[in-house]
Amino acid sequence: MESWLAALQAEPIAMCLAIFLARLTDVSLGTLRTLMVFRGYRAISALVGFFEVLLWILAASQVITHLDQWYLAIAYAGGFAAGNYAGITLEAKLAMGRELVRIVTDNPDLCLAAELRKHGYSVIELAARFDDDRNVEILLISESRKRIPELCRLIGTLDPRAFYTTSDIKKQIQVEQLLSNEKPVINAGWRVIGKRK
Repeated sequence: MESWLAALQAEPIAMCLAIFLARLTDVSLGTLRTLMVFRGYRAISALVGFFEVLLWILAASQVITHLDQWYLAIAYAGGFAAGNYAGITLEAKLAMGRELVRIVTDNPDLCLAAELRKHGYSVIELAARFDDDRNVEILLISESRKRIPELCRLIGTLDPRAFYTTSDIKKQIQVEQLLSNEKPVINAGWRVIGKRK
């Protein structure tokens, strides 16, 4: 390890590149870890966090030890900036977890829920009223994040007037679990709030 660091220190360009790449990787991992924690992936978040901090220590120690070499600080800062961009891009490509799509439609000539079901989506329909004078339908769809862009395109094609929003789902209880006599309706982790009789 020491001989490897000595070889890098002898070549300023190689040292800059190593610090840049280490910082890019650790910040990318940090971005992924934060999003994984938010979505409830505890075990993998801890593993990613281990490697994130290990890389950070290696990069930061070289910059702090050689503060007289200003170009190392530039490489460090550049790796941080690039790592943020790379982490967000990577997370979007992985598209882990699920999202809830809420659709509001008032098209009387189209049953949007039926059309979406024909394409394989499970839809919950709710009747609602907009501004006390117009009947609308609210549709709820829980879907894998990988399929959300395809679903949004389909909604726009079927009903261009429809309004929809998406939001992340941290935890989802399956319908089969809700209907089961054996399992809790709402599980708060260490205690059960409600149970079917």
